[in-house]
Amino acid sequence: MRTVPYFLVVAVLVNVFTSRGFANREEASASPAALAGAEARSGDWSVSQIAELVRPSLVKITQEGREGPYGIGSGFVISAEGLIATNRHVIGEGRRIRVETSDGRKHEVSEVVASDSRLDLAILRVGTKGLKPLELGDSDKATQGQAIVAMGNPMGMTYSVVEGVISEPQREIEGQPMLQVAVPIEQGNSGGPLLDRRGRVLGLLTLKSALSENLGFAMPVNALRLLQARPNPIPMERWLTIGVLNSRFWKTLMGAQWSQRAGVVNVSQTGSGFGGRALCLWHEELPQDVFEASVVVRLQEESGAAGLAFCADGQDRHYGFYPTGGKMRLTRFDGPDVFSWKILKEQDSSAYHPGDWNTLRVRVQGERLQCFVNETLIFDLEDGGLRGGRAGLCKFRTTEAGFKKFKVGLDLAEKSPSNEDTDRLGKFLEIALGAQTEREKEGVISELSRNPETSRRLLEERRRSLERDAGRLKELGVEVHRRAVREQLVAELGLAGGKSDLLKCALLLSKHDNPELDVESYERGFAQMVQELRGQPEFGAGTGVAVRRLSRYLFEENGFHGSRSDYGSRSNSYVNEVLDDREGLPITLSVVYLELARQLGIKGVEGIPLPGRFMVGFRESGEEEFSFLDVYDGGKELTLEQAAALVSEDGVISKKARMPAADRDIILRMIRNLLGPLLESRSPTREALPYLDLVLELDPEASRERVSRAMLRERAGDRPGARSDVGCLLEHLPEVGREGQREMLEQWLERLTR
Repeated sequence: MRTVPYFLVVAVLVNVFTSRGFANREEASASPAALAGAEARSGDWSVSQIAELVRPSLVKITQEGREGPYGIGSGFVISAEGLIATNRHVIGEGRRIRVETSDGRKHEVSEVVASDSRLDLAILRVGTKGLKPLELGDSDKATQGQAIVAMGNPMGMTYSVVEGVISEPQREIEGQPMLQVAVPIEQGNSGGPLLDRRGRVLGLLTLKSALSENLGFAMPVNALRLLQARPNPIPMERWLTIGVLNSRFWKTLMGAQWSQRAGVVNVSQTGSGFGGRALCLWHEELPQDVFEASVVVRLQEESGAAGLAFCADGQDRHYGFYPTGGKMRLTRFDGPDVFSWKILKEQDSSAYHPGDWNTLRVRVQGERLQCFVNETLIFDLEDGGLRGGRAGLCKFRTTEAGFKKFKVGLDLAEKSPSNEDTDRLGKFLEIALGAQTEREKEGVISELSRNPETSRRLLEERRRSLERDAGRLKELGVEVHRRAVREQLVAELGLAGGKSDLLKCALLLSKHDNPELDVESYERGFAQMVQELRGQPEFGAGTGVAVRRLSRYLFEENGFHGSRSDYGSRSNSYVNEVLDDREGLPITLSVVYLELARQLGIKGVEGIPLPGRFMVGFRESGEEEFSFLDVYDGGKELTLEQAAALVSEDGVISKKARMPAADRDIILRMIRNLLGPLLESRSPTREALPYLDLVLELDPEASRERVSRAMLRERAGDRPGARSDVGCLLEHLPEVGREGQREMLEQWLERLTR
């Protein structure tokens, strides 16, 4: 199927209405006489009246896949001569389409009269005459708050109806004006009509908001009028060949969506085999003794898996050689599920170019299997489990991939040019890179074009080499920057007598992630805030009076507040952005408050690390209990009991949690706020490593972070680094009471040492 436009992916395709908020047809009946009477009495009809009027014009559209019905959508009649309007994505690409009218009759589509992928609209023709068309309204006259009714086929429950309003008549989505509607929309109703309260079509329901289940979008009906005025008819016999693989050469197994364009075989959607497996096999039988197969493949996402299949028996058994997760893998599939699959080899390879076209080649000779990536030998082993059968393409999971230049033969190795040709063309390449004028460039191009294949290969190799070097330089620059910031932060927090500058430390943490941040400018801006307050009488009248003045200054006069709607944003952890936006987390707002109090000389103000909600504590003398300021809630003053009720289910806070936090612990908590989401994701990435380095630099005994770093280092191929972390964990593990942990760590270290 053709790729759906980007804005449909972002906003999720609509195909049906949810049952919630719907009135089924049986619950909404009205006779034609009643409709006429209602029209005479009022300009607007009831929902049940509209349902009665519109239902005969609604259709259910089924897209036929290789294994039966593939997708269901909606549409409606726009001409008694058999014209049906729907969304373009409902009919797919090169698929047989069936239309079912409300009386249960099924109709073959004879022609795609007009279609436009940008507008996501299509007009179909069926052979049946005398259908009841809907009246088309004028979407340019739609108004905000206008009452509307939408109808469709929710989850196979045909012909349901829901009412709502137009919330915005001119909402631009990816450059296309659409009607934004407040109705609950779900999968299954794409192409259904959006109607005014007189039963006239204002638009076609097209997509659902990714943010709210009661918000959707419809393509204005005036866009349908334009499409109807410029038909581009395609008979079904031709439609069914668009993008379809030639069945004389290819046989597909286990579903997925296979198509061909400009010599590239594309695959999308999940296969029906275990793990989303699907095959596309070439028609020729393979020799039993010696053969090679090759293909050039590109994955849309490197987390996917797709490549060569060979020695396939036409059912569940075959070999697969393919990239997955950045590694190359050779697997023997001996049956339908993972219990009958065996990974023969797997490893990283610098010969594989992520995100680019890569040539995969396998050579089978007797018991020997050789696998190449871009003519670099990756695997060389003996396995005689499968022979004969056919070769072709394989894919797994939800992978989208493209394949080209598939070949089967006795020797498919790319013939290397002579050293003399390579040297000669290499010199011209260097001249081309330094060419100053079009004439110089033209002369070089003329020379290179005499041997186009070799020239192109050399150009590709140079491009990749430069891109790798640029990537490495970028990574090196980031590492140098972060190392310098880390050393500054450690030095600042290590100042004798606890004299560190908390604001500077927090700004350095922000600079760790943003090299362009100007720490000094924020320090100057903060100093102006201090100067604004310095000398005011409240700051000499005791701690209670001073903190109340400071709270008014921050939360009432300057609008600092807790982030409510965007709590998970990383911006809330960067104190520079908190100062810019005056919005943050409890701990970053506390940093601003604490540093202001320090620079104004307010005594008895401390950061209190309550579980789940950092607060500011204040007291007049060291013997008193702290009172608390909830800076996340506008500096609200709380007693110990009130604070405990807010952060603890049992209303109890441990004595340790009520103790003032050192600057080092405040910064560690801020780092962990940034680190946590990365470690809690399904597959923690290298992005977490700089934060783990930072935590362990400040707290070498942080065992949880050390375990996490060891795991990520091992995953990234840094076995020496992983060994160092595991060794450190073993060294600091107590001798008694941790025997089970010690055994696991020793086994881990042994594996890393092999």
